[in-house]
Amino acid sequence: MIEQKGILFILSGPSGVGKGTVRKALFDKDTALQYSISMTTRPMRSGEKEGVDYFYRSKEEFESMIEKNQLLEHAEYVGNYYGTPRHYVEDTLDQGKDVFLEIEVQGALQVKENFPEGVFIFLSPPSLDELKNRIISRGTETESLVMNRLKAAKDEIELMDAYDYVVVNDQVDHAVDKVQAIVKSEHCKRERVASQYKKLLEVSQS
Repeated sequence: MIEQKGILFILSGPSGVGKGTVRKALFDKDTALQYSISMTTRPMRSGEKEGVDYFYRSKEEFESMIEKNQLLEHAEYVGNYYGTPRHYVEDTLDQGKDVFLEIEVQGALQVKENFPEGVFIFLSPPSLDELKNRIISRGTETESLVMNRLKAAKDEIELMDAYDYVVVNDQVDHAVDKVQAIVKSEHCKRERVASQYKKLLEVSQS
């Protein structure tokens, strides 16, 4: 029987493109994917659980993990660290489960440096005008912040070459279908399947 390791899929793209919406819709349809649980130094909030919402660690523990390269990526936000623990991802992949990480572009580039065998998917807006409309429709941004986000989005779109796939988020259902197709096709890649067949052949000949 062919037993494959899981694959780490990274969904990334500019702020406002709809990463969270696509990821939620994908998980509503595909229960086989394992969402990557982040680690943080912020205090646990009421109703949250260790290993479900986050892995909660002290600042000292987190900084020690940074020094030992035990995080695939990390960032500091409002005085707290957030990051993706390498051991959790690798242990889950070893169990044959696919791990799905939704993250900002800079974080994805860190993951690519630390875990290049991941599959990187860039979620792109249909146009910058549409992205602007989506940001404005949130109703939480001033005009100057909207323009700053658009400028950042242009810079991030130029980093598209670092990714394996590009999915245009024109409609959420269409985007989800494309991501599911990528997941299926990656499991059929020759280099993934061939190594497992070679192991089977070695067993049968021994």
